[in-house]
Amino acid sequence: MIPPTFEYLRPRTPDEAVRMLADAGEDAKVLAGGQSLMPLLRLRLAYPEALVDLDRIAELREIRDDGDAIVIGATATHHQVVRDPLVREHAPLVAAATATVADPAVRHRGTFGGSLAHADPAGDLPAVALALDAVLLARSASGGEREIPAREFFADWMTTALEPDELLTGVRIPKAGGPGWGFRYEKFHRTAQAWAIVGVACAVRRVQGAVEDVRIGLTNMGPVPVRASAVEERLAGSTLSDGALREASDHAAEGTEPPSDLHGSAEYRSHLARVLTRRALTAATAR
Repeated sequence: MIPPTFEYLRPRTPDEAVRMLADAGEDAKVLAGGQSLMPLLRLRLAYPEALVDLDRIAELREIRDDGDAIVIGATATHHQVVRDPLVREHAPLVAAATATVADPAVRHRGTFGGSLAHADPAGDLPAVALALDAVLLARSASGGEREIPAREFFADWMTTALEPDELLTGVRIPKAGGPGWGFRYEKFHRTAQAWAIVGVACAVRRVQGAVEDVRIGLTNMGPVPVRASAVEERLAGSTLSDGALREASDHAAEGTEPPSDLHGSAEYRSHLARVLTRRALTAATAR
């Protein structure tokens, strides 16, 4: 299939990229890895008047230490994120979840920021960003830079808080690794390359056997990723006995809006959320 006609732009710096976006108007699209956008173009489900390709901007591929957080550049590939020593040490949940994205070919081209900006509720990384209280960094030609907490970034199904002239430049993730931390990303999908029917991102920190911090993000349990707040509240301060894990996990689907489709009903997804949350917590606390 042949995509529609568009103007192809290749900036060399972030500032040049945001100027191009501003000049192109609301009908411009940003091309990062292209693993989501290119199929939409070929199927003519997207009709941009301009395409801004970020491939030449080396700055956006960097992963760096930022004190009590790490910053992952928006166009860092999934493969790069999985292998990066900073990510593996300080954000192991990010590395573990990213390693499950699609297949090796997609992970070598797909980008971390592109996956978040695409905002597919069945994508693995939005729930991880939400669970870790990530902050997304956006830049525009008119408003400079702003920080968007993950809880505010995902607005609706495949819709984010980014303005048409804003460019996602990176993601700041608070460090959640080292002694006391355990993590796990569990998901249920039909094949290794398929989207998650349900996924659970889990990070737990224990101090002297008691839960000091617990974060759980759910994939594909609504139009946007959601936190399993009822589970988190029940586990705070607990010793994570088998009974406590089972009782808390039974509340994983509370406050969610799981879809019903060809892959499963809302009731089925709610069941999966409970089962996968229990598995994720058990694995995370065993580390």
